[in-house]
Amino acid sequence: MIKVGDRLPEASFVTPTPDGPKPITADEVFKGKTVALFAVPGAFTPTCSARHLPGFRDRTAEFKGKGVDLIACTAVNDAFVMGAWAKDQGTGADILMLADGNGAFAKALGLEMDGSRFGMGARSQRYSMIVKDGVVTTLNIEAPGEFKVSSAEHMLGQL
Repeated sequence: MIKVGDRLPEASFVTPTPDGPKPITADEVFKGKTVALFAVPGAFTPTCSARHLPGFRDRTAEFKGKGVDLIACTAVNDAFVMGAWAKDQGTGADILMLADGNGAFAKALGLEMDGSRFGMGARSQRYSMIVKDGVVTTLNIEAPGEFKVSSAEHMLGQL
């Protein structure tokens, strides 16, 4: 499992753009930047839509004021779903949506979960992290069914 001090693994995502889905690598996202990354079990799910994503969306300026260059959200969903969710949530360009469609990034981090009993299949655990130039400096992994330590508010207190 990923831990503070580890470099993120090489990974590929797909991000929704006005011109359609676009591949993007972890290096393109994290190299030379301070990134607040948060992961949700699924776009449009209740806690993710009501609390997790809105917390980061509504506090973008606070993150930037504390030295964060980019806020990114990842989920084991496809880029079309991530794009529709971003539009529904009004994130604009404030949050980079990273579709981990096959869950390869979640698995490489050791943060995948089995949501089969909820009809969701393989998903990402709920977490947040600060990544500086590809290295994890802060990591907050939620206990199953919880939403506390991965919130925007908690993370802002850590910066």
